[in-house]
Amino acid sequence: MTAGGASAAAQPFFKRHGLPIGIQLYTLAPDAAKDLDGALKAVAGIGYKSVELHGLLGRTGAQMRSALDGAGLVCTDIHVQGRGQLDGDLAKLVGELKAIGVKTAIMPSPYIPDRLQGKGLREVLTQLTADDWKMNAAFLNEKAVVLAKSGIRLGYHNHNFEFAPLGDTTGLEIMLKNTDPKLVTFELDVGWVAAAGVDPAAFFARHKGRFSLMHVKDIKADTQPNFELKMDPTEVGSGKLLWKTLLPAAYAAGVRGFYVEQEPPFARPRIEAAKISYDYLAGVTA
Repeated sequence: MTAGGASAAAQPFFKRHGLPIGIQLYTLAPDAAKDLDGALKAVAGIGYKSVELHGLLGRTGAQMRSALDGAGLVCTDIHVQGRGQLDGDLAKLVGELKAIGVKTAIMPSPYIPDRLQGKGLREVLTQLTADDWKMNAAFLNEKAVVLAKSGIRLGYHNHNFEFAPLGDTTGLEIMLKNTDPKLVTFELDVGWVAAAGVDPAAFFARHKGRFSLMHVKDIKADTQPNFELKMDPTEVGSGKLLWKTLLPAAYAAGVRGFYVEQEPPFARPRIEAAKISYDYLAGVTA
């Protein structure tokens, strides 16, 4: 390695690649619900440059853009629900997203079939079949065609239940196989992947080009592998995930949007947890 190459490799990962460290605002959901402007300014004060929204939070696109501008933040990625948004007035939704500056809309959980409506979430997730996942893939393909005409890409975000075995495959593998790579992207939540007992770096390597976004999420070493929405969360850099391996693997697979997200319960105030994660990522070399 040349001296210049060694110097570049010694730089922190995000600085070396010229990428911002973002945060999924769900991490601060109660704070944002009480005082959106205050929450946005708080994360900007930590050093975050970009925010992924967990919905419009009762605002119009223009109102949300104004709040983001006021904090000096950008939002190019947002979570939108399948039911009530993607299956509704897409023209209206597109207008709101364009006002914010969104480039990618992510469906954060599966579109639940009618037969399972009204049941508890954990019960529903144990009853999803291979055909249900194929239906979800078809739904994403259909809606992605419409959004693409307005310059917005559609994608899907995983939890750990998508890794539950369905014969010789899983829900997420079915989605990856049956969605059009030209239209549908994916956001890998590596914390939930690890909670399922799967190596996220190896998963990235098997599916290069399908993931453009990532939730930077850590879990404690005592988290027991499961497919039931259970994990023991912690701040990034404080848990079991091997970030010096995982961040380069994500980048090599095509990820360019990295968003810190932490699940409850929190051991400290959420904004303090967000700062711990940011400080770790700002300095990590990988």
